[in-house]
Amino acid sequence: MRKKSWSELSDGQKATILTLMSVQVSLAVTAWTDLAFRPAEQVRGSKARWAAIIAVNFIGPALYFVRGRRR
Repeated sequence: MRKKSWSELSDGQKATILTLMSVQVSLAVTAWTDLAFRPAEQVRGSKARWAAIIAVNFIGPALYFVRGRRR
């Protein structure tokens, strides 16, 4: 199946892609901000490693919020 170019997508498809991109960026920025201000003792593992993991689409920020922070 051939990939469609942006101009070939319907308005609904464009809106869905832009919405998902916005959610992804928001999750990542929120996770990176939390990581930056959270003391190292409250993070499970290396802060540098978590910063890299957060960059992985929706999975990275979700993992950080579920597994990376100590309460």
